[in-house]
Amino acid sequence: MALWRRKGIGIGPLAICLALATLAGLSGCAHQAGPETVAGTADSMPSAGDSDLRRRARIRLELAASYLQTGQTEVALQEVNQAVAIDPSYADAYHLRGLVYMGMGDLPGAEDSLRRAQGMRPNDPDIMHNYGWLQCQRQQYEQANQLFERALAIPTYAARSKTLMSQGLCYQRAGRVAEAEKSLLRAYEIDAGNPVVGYHLAAILLARGEVKRAQFYIRRVNNGEFANAESLWLGVKVERALGDSVAMRQLGEQLHKRFPDAKETHAYERGVFND
Repeated sequence: MALWRRKGIGIGPLAICLALATLAGLSGCAHQAGPETVAGTADSMPSAGDSDLRRRARIRLELAASYLQTGQTEVALQEVNQAVAIDPSYADAYHLRGLVYMGMGDLPGAEDSLRRAQGMRPNDPDIMHNYGWLQCQRQQYEQANQLFERALAIPTYAARSKTLMSQGLCYQRAGRVAEAEKSLLRAYEIDAGNPVVGYHLAAILLARGEVKRAQFYIRRVNNGEFANAESLWLGVKVERALGDSVAMRQLGEQLHKRFPDAKETHAYERGVFND
């Protein structure tokens, strides 16, 4: 699966940033990918009745989220562990710790924490989403899909395009291309400006020979602010398949100018289009 970077955020961290928006009081990722702001859950919203332990734990959790957003995962883990130690009943602390472990590549640690969070709040769609994404990383595709479907079945869930996108990417990893396209199209209907969705739809359609449809999606990505070397290279391949040498050359010039050291640029220079 191609990585995508939208303001420096890759697919894996993308899921982490989206999840952070669900924790009230934690900032910074609301517009990294798609629908973006999700209402805080009951035990994460500040209230006058909060115990002193919960307030202290929340401060640690906010620090942990800030460190995670800047890639300081070790420090983030220290802070979130402090939050858990202060208030072991705080579901958001286990939720965020699961995301920290995902960022560190510790999938067993992430699973333990996300399972604990879900046990405390079994109907929280944001926890379901992130637990599903974890299962996708573990190549447990059926379990991932079940969690995504459970999240999508909750009528009040506000971040549906996020989960549909992740479901589509997971289907794509599993080689279930028809289902991937279906989920990504549903995500696109909700959030047509998401470059991750547009890119992967275009890649699926090009591989299937539906080049004109692929052109529609990849041109929208490349005409926006989040075009990168991968999207421009896919655009080159699409225009080549359509025989449009002018559009192909224009995209190649953008690759040279904006991403001179990218592997996609080197492939374009060598004329290697089928790697």
